[in-house]
Amino acid sequence: MAGVALRNIRKTYGALAAVDDVSIEIRDGELLALLGPSGCGKTTTLRMIAGFVAPTSGTVHFGDRDVTRVPVHKRNVGMVFQGYALFPHLTVAKNVEFGLKVRGWDKAKISARVDEMLKWVQLEALAERQPKALSGGQQQRVALARAMANEPDVLLLDEPFSALDAKLRTQMRTEIRELQRQAGITSVFVTHDQEEAMAIADRIGVMSHGKLEQLGSAEDLYKRPVSRFVAGFIGKCNFIEGHVTGPGRFEAANGQALQFTGEHKGGPAAFCFRPEHAVLGQGGAAGSSAAVTVKSATYLGPITEFEAVSEAGDKLIVSAASGGEMLKEGDKATLSWRVEDAFVVA
Repeated sequence: MAGVALRNIRKTYGALAAVDDVSIEIRDGELLALLGPSGCGKTTTLRMIAGFVAPTSGTVHFGDRDVTRVPVHKRNVGMVFQGYALFPHLTVAKNVEFGLKVRGWDKAKISARVDEMLKWVQLEALAERQPKALSGGQQQRVALARAMANEPDVLLLDEPFSALDAKLRTQMRTEIRELQRQAGITSVFVTHDQEEAMAIADRIGVMSHGKLEQLGSAEDLYKRPVSRFVAGFIGKCNFIEGHVTGPGRFEAANGQALQFTGEHKGGPAAFCFRPEHAVLGQGGAAGSSAAVTVKSATYLGPITEFEAVSEAGDKLIVSAASGGEMLKEGDKATLSWRVEDAFVVA
C-alpha cells in the first residue's frame, strides 16, 4: 500500500486548463473524495492518478515512487468505473480472475485469490453467474473484487454509484466504505454528490473550474468553508451580501449591522448561515436577525422548509421541524440565528 502525492499537477487542452495547479497529499490507507460539479476537473485528476492521462506539468507519486511517466499497466492501480465495465460473456469468477491471468499468475494462486475476493464481497454463491443475472449492487461488488484482486497499491473509484437507485446507493456506499477499511488501501473516490462524499470519505477535496477550492474533513468544509463556492456546494447556505467593516462586524447592503465569528479581511463579502441554524418567529437579537416575508413553505416529512425574503431582497431558507406553527405565504416574521453559527466568505 502507498500514499499518493499530487504536486502542482496541471492538464491543459489548448487554452483550457482542465486541472490547474492542484496539489494533494493522500495518506496511506485514506479514502479521499474528489467532489465537484461536472467539468470541474475531478475525473481528469483521477485519470492522471491512474495513468490514463499524462499531466501537462507537475508530478504524481505513489509513496516514494514518481509514476508521472509510468504507463497505466505498470502503476498497480485498481479501478472501478461508472458502468462497472464487466465482461458480459464471462462469469463472476472469470471476471475477477481476468486481470490475474493477464499478469501471469499460476492457476492455483488465481483460484485461491478469486475465492478470497468473492468471499470478501460475499458473492461466493454467485461465482458461476453472468453479470446480466446480477443486481446493480452485486455487479458493483464484482467490479470491486476484480479491482482488488491484483493487490493494487491504490484503488480508484469513478462515480461507482451513478447507475444505482437512491436506496441501493446508500447501502452500497456503506459496504464500499467497510470493505475499503478492511483492506486498508489508499483510495480516491470521484463524485458530484456532496452527501455521498460526506458519508464515505475521510477527507474531501472540493474542485471548481480545475482548481482545488478546499481540502478537509466533512465537518471542516461544512462549518468552515473558505469560499462562497464551497459554502454553497456543501449543503445549503444563506447568503446576505454586503461588506466586512471590522473584526466580527458586517454591514449588509441595506445598512443593517450584523455580527459573525472568525476572521475575515475587510471588503465586499457574503454573510452566511445554514438553514437549520435559523429560526422563524418574533423578535431576535440585534446583529443576528432580519425582518422577512415568508414566500413559501414546503413540507418534507420530518422538516418543513421555508423560503423567505428579507427587506433588502435576500432570499433566505429556514429548515424547521414539522409540526410547529405553520407560517404561510405573505406572513411577516423575524428570521434569527446565533452569532456563533454565522460566518463570512468572499
